[in-house]
Amino acid sequence: MVKYLLISLIGLLSASCGNSSSDNYVPKPKGFPRFDLPTPSYTLLDPTHPYQFEYNKIARILPDTFARSEPDWIFINYPAYHASVQLTYKPVRNDLKRLKAMLDDSYKLATRHNIKASAIVEKKLRLPSGLEASLIDLAGEVPSQVQFITTDSTTHFLRGALYFNTATENDSLQPVIQYIRKDILHLLNTLKWRK
Repeated sequence: MVKYLLISLIGLLSASCGNSSSDNYVPKPKGFPRFDLPTPSYTLLDPTHPYQFEYNKIARILPDTFARSEPDWIFINYPAYHASVQLTYKPVRNDLKRLKAMLDDSYKLATRHNIKASAIVEKKLRLPSGLEASLIDLAGEVPSQVQFITTDSTTHFLRGALYFNTATENDSLQPVIQYIRKDILHLLNTLKWRK
């Protein structure tokens, strides 16, 4: 009797495994996050720093609170995208050695990404103010995808770097990276030094 029950149970199990809908299962491809990117609308930064520019109204201006931050360092924070552009400002004080050290440090920070970067492309920009800026695009799984440096070479030096506070891979973030990159270009094109 036990023998017949065992044979019946095996028969039932094998029949249930035959032509089931699980045979046609195809795994779903990985999805990309959806980002609703509004048309940018810009506003002027409050005149409390030695620089002024227009920034996107969806962003918030926050003070840089890192231990080594200086008074005019700020974040342009995009809360909806877990992203920030960190701005670090330093006075040049008409000191060419100081300026060279700041430029060297900026390029060292950008080239630290060589380990993970699949490409680093620097573009020189001529801004409407007559200033020049270096815009650095970094491709690959890097922590900062866009950076810039600009200076008047005697008084002001400003560096910016885009960072995301998310584990989402950069290829999925491309729409947001490009959106904020356009905001960075707008920032540079509206940048003015304050006396």
